[in-house]
Amino acid sequence: MKLHTLALISVLQLSLIAAEKINPRHLHAKRQLPSNSVASSPPPTPAPPPPATSSSAAPPPPPGTPAPPPAATTTSPAAVPPSPSSVVSVDPSPGVTTPLNTVPPLATFTGVPPLADISLGMATRPVPPVTAVFTPGATPPISGAPVLPTALALGTWPPQDRVPPTDSAEVQRWMKELDGFNVPALSPTINGSCLLDPANAANAASRGWWTCGGYTRDTDITACPDKYTWGVSFDDGPSPYSAWFQYVIDYLAEKDLSATFFVVGSRVIERPNLLIEEYMAGHEISVHTWSHSPLTSLTTEQIVAELGWTRKAIKTVLGVTPTTMRPPYGDIDDRVRAISLAMGMVPIMWTNSPSGGKFDTNDWRVAGGLVNGTDSFNTFQSILGNATLLDTGFIVLQHDLFEISVDLAVGYTLNAALNHQPKFTLKAIGECQKFPAGNLYLETNKNETFPFRNSTSGGVDVSGDGTIDTKSGDGGSTTASAGFINSIPFLTSVTAIALAAMGISL
Repeated sequence: MKLHTLALISVLQLSLIAAEKINPRHLHAKRQLPSNSVASSPPPTPAPPPPATSSSAAPPPPPGTPAPPPAATTTSPAAVPPSPSSVVSVDPSPGVTTPLNTVPPLATFTGVPPLADISLGMATRPVPPVTAVFTPGATPPISGAPVLPTALALGTWPPQDRVPPTDSAEVQRWMKELDGFNVPALSPTINGSCLLDPANAANAASRGWWTCGGYTRDTDITACPDKYTWGVSFDDGPSPYSAWFQYVIDYLAEKDLSATFFVVGSRVIERPNLLIEEYMAGHEISVHTWSHSPLTSLTTEQIVAELGWTRKAIKTVLGVTPTTMRPPYGDIDDRVRAISLAMGMVPIMWTNSPSGGKFDTNDWRVAGGLVNGTDSFNTFQSILGNATLLDTGFIVLQHDLFEISVDLAVGYTLNAALNHQPKFTLKAIGECQKFPAGNLYLETNKNETFPFRNSTSGGVDVSGDGTIDTKSGDGGSTTASAGFINSIPFLTSVTAIALAAMGISL
């Protein structure tokens, strides 16, 4: 049995080294492997689940500077430590209403190749035209939101794709947002890995570590409340390959759908025009950290830096401050939760199936050369089958970072959900939670119970310049930061949170 397990880990490790060459922040990561026996998992609701056996993870591939995918160009970011995953394969369930396809379906969006052709090294499609141009001062679709800023500052930002330094004046000021909150004194994990950190993995239930056992708290958003509702989201953008992003925006507009985009700060400052197009099209924007590192492996100061710099980048580009976040790889515990909540951001995860699998499309595995498009789509159909067994709706992990993942979404998975029987309703995550659109941003938030005390009364120094510049519901009127130098023209209710469960005091 041990030899079999080691052999499996070795094979997947070699495959993951290939994935490392694709994406320095996500696909080079070591991924949680399905164990031969998976214990009962938490229910797909925001309530804390019962204990579960942690999955094992493959050893990390050696770090290195990855190369971009074929036929695309981008700057080569510095190598970062390999990161964990929370992926467990979702097995087909007896409750599947729509059976798995024996013949791959045809793509539903112009130019998308057949499923069997969607794989590592696939040919790229033509670049679509820009569909929208937004000028400075344009009015966003969120009622009461400030107009688009006039320019993006080309000032000092942390190195991209690396954990930001913690000795900056900005981070020291953001640390003050934790005052009055009881942040648990949990030690950082080893690379966010169950396999590399067995001691912390053994205590995963007590520390609420999602990576090792799927543990959640009442403060986490893990599913849409209404049955047959899919909370649609895309991670890791804005994509360095903007042509692929355009296919997502065009498809969502064609189908009149909204989605939540979890954006990486390092990508926001590179491609502000893409973020603006998402926001101005009515999609929801949420924080996905600066460097896409596993947050439980970082110090408290580093977590603050990851969230603070991303929050600042989004506000600089859009003029609004998100009130939600998603931890990369789903790597969260009670310390990360407390810090996120203290900084005014509610964690959004994705759903567990009744059998313990994560609702993950595995599109990242196609881009990493581990599976092909047909394999990924079959996994997604299993997800839809498991979704029919839930008493709630669900949230699925998928990405807009690569052409491969975009093709799978606009060509197959989204349409499969739209045509599923029984019928699924597709909404952005905030929308499926029935939150007023304005509550997803601090400037337009009208919920008096969130964000917490330091955000609702004294306000927040989002810029990190030592001046309170944002207050809950201020419509952007509190902004006190100086005008930008060097400009780039732009193209293109959380309720009743159970703080006691985490020991957070106000």
